[in-house]
Amino acid sequence: MARKHSLPIRVPDESEAQRSGAEVRTEYTRRGASRSMLQSLDEMAENSMRMLEGETIVALDTELLDGSFVADRIGDDEEDYVLLREAIRESGQSTPILVRPHPDASGRYMIVYGHRRARAARDLGIPVRAVVKPLEDIAHVIAQGQENTARADLTFIEKALFASKLLGSGMSKEVARSALSIDDTLLSRMLSVVETVPGSVLDAIGAAKGVGRDRWEELKKLVQVPAQAERAEEFVRSETYTACDEGGRFTLLLDELRTVRKPKRLSTSPSVRKFDVAEKAVSVATRNAGRTFTIALTSKDASGFGAFVSEQLETLYKAFQNHQQPKSGD
Repeated sequence: MARKHSLPIRVPDESEAQRSGAEVRTEYTRRGASRSMLQSLDEMAENSMRMLEGETIVALDTELLDGSFVADRIGDDEEDYVLLREAIRESGQSTPILVRPHPDASGRYMIVYGHRRARAARDLGIPVRAVVKPLEDIAHVIAQGQENTARADLTFIEKALFASKLLGSGMSKEVARSALSIDDTLLSRMLSVVETVPGSVLDAIGAAKGVGRDRWEELKKLVQVPAQAERAEEFVRSETYTACDEGGRFTLLLDELRTVRKPKRLSTSPSVRKFDVAEKAVSVATRNAGRTFTIALTSKDASGFGAFVSEQLETLYKAFQNHQQPKSGD
């Protein structure tokens, strides 16, 4: 005979439990008083299901916790974190985190998911409520990835980097697909973005909230050209880029790379020379600008001398051509 619960909580069936769990995880991205009230009710229901499934919630000293061996976030949204911390300060931690016994350090635990809740408990100086499960590495990353995916909490590039780190740590593509609940096509596209966009550019962009696959694909195509990749790396180091708030940096970079940069023409200063001839009877000024060469004469005979030189140009040019021809040996 099933044991009755003292709390007036209706235990949902399996499908409802799965739905409520997803809703609870999504609630962290909402704000306001109504979020806190709905969140607490849903979390009570989720916790009751955990207890029915035989999971024990314990209080752990945050000093005994280490982060996951594979990171799934780029930085953290401080505003959201402060809201979470203050909610825990006022109402306590309703949803436990998931940890596993540390594989390499006896008496310590590794966080599978719930890093922000653990951070909040540490900052508040209180124990963190946690479920302890002995998981292998593969089960660890699958649970970690699916938890964040269910909350719609990770951006496209955070998921892509998470997948890349999993493969880099020796996990298979099957594990990466399971962890992120994606198919092989999307996984390939994610990995292609991470492999093509320079690492320094990814670091400078950050989590890029609100930027989906299509815009990342466009950026990837732009930086496939080596000159554009170098241009992107140079631009993210500029004051224009670093002065921009994180939310607008992706768009700023994309707009910069979409702009066709015209090659600068090499400008050379013309060569100017001034001298006198015929014992200073005529002053001469020449200006050599490459494809043009001008001569200016200054003297009382400048007009007549200039006309004389002009009449001799045909003869002078033939003499120039003869001078340019290579001389044959004897």
